[in-house]
Amino acid sequence: MKTALLLSGGMDSIAIAWWRRPELAITVDYGQRPALAEFRAAASAAEAMGIEHLTVKADLSALGSGDMAGAEPLSLAPVTEWWPFRNQMLITLAAMKAVAHGVQRLLIGTLRTDGLHADGRPDFVTTLDALLRLQEGGLQLEAPAIALTSAELIRTSNIPMEVLAWAHSCHVGIHACGQCRGCQKHYQTLAELGVDPY
Repeated sequence: MKTALLLSGGMDSIAIAWWRRPELAITVDYGQRPALAEFRAAASAAEAMGIEHLTVKADLSALGSGDMAGAEPLSLAPVTEWWPFRNQMLITLAAMKAVAHGVQRLLIGTLRTDGLHADGRPDFVTTLDALLRLQEGGLQLEAPAIALTSAELIRTSNIPMEVLAWAHSCHVGIHACGQCRGCQKHYQTLAELGVDPY
């Protein structure tokens, strides 16, 4: 079964790439502020693993909210980086690219700790999987790390730190700000792994 991974360039998706070794990795530039750094991280990690890397560009910045869009979060946002329907949009765009390359299974980097977002919960993944299977191509959606935290995923994947070091986690720019929730999660995960983030 030909497999693709939605590769954001963050720690979690890079660790899944090492662990599951998909034939393809797909990175989406949807107009988010850190897009260039995410693309560079994803491309470098994919190259280090010998995974073919594809990209999708669809500027949806006008529809964004919060840190990643450089805009005030909407009043219903559960966290500062919330972007309406973001995972649904990313999965749809990646699926459009994947099905054109004969992919039957699409992997995403959802973790146990992503449940703060409605689109990070198991029922969301199950529902979107059913929707994709209904459509031409019968694409399957899987979240192989949905029962794990970031640190548990990294340990499970056995990814070398020199490959994981390509990851970009900042939500607000192409250089780590050190303050946003993405940077803080990055540092906390490294600390859990016993790695000095500084």
